[in-house]
Amino acid sequence: MRTSKNPMAGGVVMAISTTVGAIWGAREGQPSAGLLTGLGVGILISLLIWLLDRRRA
Repeated sequence: MRTSKNPMAGGVVMAISTTVGAIWGAREGQPSAGLLTGLGVGILISLLIWLLDRRRA
């Protein structure tokens, strides 16, 4: 299996979306729900990045 010379990174997307979700949730009075929502969104976006990078290789 070939690997891409310049793989795309999706981890930063998960970190940023989790942080933003926690802040948004805290403003709404539900920091845990916001954190989990942000994490879920980050995972989905990271999976899309991974699939695109895998297809590119």
